[in-house]
Amino acid sequence: MRRIDIVVNTASGSVGPQAPAIAERLMAKYGVSGRVHAPETSELEACLKSVIDAGPDAVLVVAGDGTARAAAELAGPEGPMIAPLPGGTMNMLPHALYGERSWEEAMTACLESGEARMISGGEVGGRLFFVAAILGSPALWATAREAAREGRLDLAVARARRAFQRAFSGRLRFVLDGRPKQRAEALTLMCPLVSTALAAEERALEAAALDPSSALDVFRLGFNAARGQWRDDPSVSVGRCRTGRVWAGGRIPAILDGEPARFDPKVSIRFRPKAFRALVPPA
Repeated sequence: MRRIDIVVNTASGSVGPQAPAIAERLMAKYGVSGRVHAPETSELEACLKSVIDAGPDAVLVVAGDGTARAAAELAGPEGPMIAPLPGGTMNMLPHALYGERSWEEAMTACLESGEARMISGGEVGGRLFFVAAILGSPALWATAREAAREGRLDLAVARARRAFQRAFSGRLRFVLDGRPKQRAEALTLMCPLVSTALAAEERALEAAALDPSSALDVFRLGFNAARGQWRDDPSVSVGRCRTGRVWAGGRIPAILDGEPARFDPKVSIRFRPKAFRALVPPA
């Protein structure tokens, strides 16, 4: 690699103010030329776009889930390689690519022996995801989590109450790959990167329709999920899909790679076989 850029969000969950200096020392240690950017949170998206548009060989991002997803989406399959390093709280995409490494360990591995790997993904309403997406009322719990993470406990309680009230009140309708129409409380889409039911090279998403009909069903589903047996739960139907349509009576709450989102009452989904190039250590 001739040039790399590193974008650091020092305000993100597990990063801290010393991260830019640590990143510069690692670049110097491995003889890599480039620049470390540490923008304010309000300027992070603009900085990320500017860096990717400049066309370096790779962009290493030390930030949270939303920024990791945004960087991969901005770069696309033709842009620079992206290394979404774990700097947030959930770190869904970083953990899928680098395991349980810290961001310093993952950066070291990328600088020592990183190579390009094409990553597939999914698309909901024009927005990409690379790990998993959840559509439906259970996604409302993510907004409560975000408020709690920001220290807004009053808002977190209000959002949690709203999420509970919405449960079982607005089921989704969906069609996957032209199959018969289905209804469910939520639809989960998992990418080959993380799905244990799909091979890494599979050209499809794993789709799981979650349709608990009572609080007892929810408890059982949670218990089975904790044991890693959620696919065997009678309230879950699992399949594969490449394209689909989802609709509901109102706007559809969602979670894309750990970040909350909201879509129009009618939205399309599809599999993207070539979503972005990741910079990863050799398998």
